[in-house]
Amino acid sequence: MRISRRALAAAAVALVLPLSACGSGNDPGGSTDASGPVEGDITFQTWNLRANFKTYFEDVVAGFEKKYPGTHVKWIDQPAEGYADKISADAAGGTLPDVVNVSPDLVAPLAEAGLALDLDKSAARYEKEYLPGAWASHRIPGMSGTYAFPWYLNTGPLFYNKSLFEKAGLDPGQPPKTYDELFADALEMAGRSHGRVATLANVPTIEDFGRYGVPLMNAKGTGFAFDDAKGVRLLAKYKELYDAKALDPQALTATPESSGKKFLTGAVAMNPGSALDLENFKKQAPDLYRNIGITDQITSTGHVNMYVMGVMVNSRTKHAPAAVAFAHWVTDAAHQMSFARKVAIFPSTAGSLDDPYFTEQDGTDVTRVRVASATSLKNAVNYTPVLFSDQMKTALRNEVAKALQGKESPGAALDNAVKACDRLLRQQG
Repeated sequence: MRISRRALAAAAVALVLPLSACGSGNDPGGSTDASGPVEGDITFQTWNLRANFKTYFEDVVAGFEKKYPGTHVKWIDQPAEGYADKISADAAGGTLPDVVNVSPDLVAPLAEAGLALDLDKSAARYEKEYLPGAWASHRIPGMSGTYAFPWYLNTGPLFYNKSLFEKAGLDPGQPPKTYDELFADALEMAGRSHGRVATLANVPTIEDFGRYGVPLMNAKGTGFAFDDAKGVRLLAKYKELYDAKALDPQALTATPESSGKKFLTGAVAMNPGSALDLENFKKQAPDLYRNIGITDQITSTGHVNMYVMGVMVNSRTKHAPAAVAFAHWVTDAAHQMSFARKVAIFPSTAGSLDDPYFTEQDGTDVTRVRVASATSLKNAVNYTPVLFSDQMKTALRNEVAKALQGKESPGAALDNAVKACDRLLRQQG
């Protein structure tokens, strides 16, 4: 299975760990001392990567064991479905692997339960090797420390259908660059097509509020704040689009996959994506591929959204020096560059995005997307708050749906969403 934007976003359910079995945030458990000889047997768990990258990871393990002859690494790979539940069960049962592939939302409850090694204490010497934003992505509000090595990143452009823009009387060479332009173009396209062609296929998510410049949490990270005036304004604009059919009528139940299909069939004019999607367009929708337009993510902040994966060290590992050394080995510049050449992801290591592979054009759209994405990643932001669980995403989505359907005002919907998310946040704590 290829690495998708959805997988990189890693929207997993919030883990509720029985603290009696796992320790507590005030008692991290295990040793933070990663000094000493690199030796011993450790386990390394990845997230749905064996099918396409078996040889790559076997080589990574072999290279580490060759460098450190006193080590043995057992690599295990878990399927995408149920990954969060598997981690939760292992954490509760004391069988969490020594080194674990995580996303920020997965590492948060593990850190709070004292199961994630604080790298600021155990591996601070490595921080300078990574992009500052990537290293910070696995920090938890209300806690000091960093709880996973940053691994691969992803972001992508907005794709648009030039033919649909032309039919709507819009200039395909001038796609929208601001939110005001996006909303105006969307209404124009819906009007010209008599509601048959929507511009967007997804309701606003927490990342969209972040890109719009809405404060997502309070300064202390103890509560959510996306119901401010700017957040209400964004949702009100989406309500206007929904009423005009400029937002696809099925957006309330859309998934990334269903939205992608809408774009493939010409029912939707714009859709986010990555370089991975270009080959899919070429194979499945050659007419679309011939008319594909590529533009930057729209943002009011000047920072695009990035998705980030990490590699966490279990604080209870019996071989901390080996586990830390291996987590660093997997995520060092050489291995991240090697992995990035096999699949359309981006390294989180400092300086890697200056490699010619990410800076030099060769006239192809794939390279154009890769170069543009790499440039934007240098100051990209992971807008999804680390503490924003899947339950919170559902709560926000449900309230957004009520606003779009006219069952609640945008202001009331976001107030209710914030209250629900704050309640879930207190339960997590």
